[in-house]
Amino acid sequence: MDTTQRVRAYLSRFHAEDRVIEFSVSSATVALAAAALGCEEGRIAKTLSFMAGDQPLFVVAAGDRRVDNHKFKERFHAKAKMMTAQQLEALTGLHFGGVCPFGIPEDVQIWLDESLRAWDVVYPAAGTESSAVRLNLAELEQFSGALGWVDVCKGPDAPSDTCP
Repeated sequence: MDTTQRVRAYLSRFHAEDRVIEFSVSSATVALAAAALGCEEGRIAKTLSFMAGDQPLFVVAAGDRRVDNHKFKERFHAKAKMMTAQQLEALTGLHFGGVCPFGIPEDVQIWLDESLRAWDVVYPAAGTESSAVRLNLAELEQFSGALGWVDVCKGPDAPSDTCP
């Protein structure tokens, strides 16, 4: 089973498997995903993968934001150290560009960054470098099994609203 099929199977428990969008072009970066969808980069819900000491954790944030190292350290009491490609694949079976917060091993903490609250609908990846899923914030929170909301990013303050 490829990773998009795995994500579809996971989302089926919420009756949302048909919301996965597969592209004929790459959506591996925020810019590429926004271009494929025809929307602002902020609507792309990027899943950032970190190791906080020995604890793997994902922070899902608006695509136009960056992690604020100071805020991250204050919140998680560890330096913001990105997972390596090898760590990510060994832990989740996912590759950079397709990382998503769905169907992830239970020992990976998932947090949602406050930057997402600027949007009513967001588009996280769906397991591959050419997929996404359209979700509102309540669905993202429920489907991801997020532990809560954090404020660990910095970036633009005023989103526009052009994506369907």
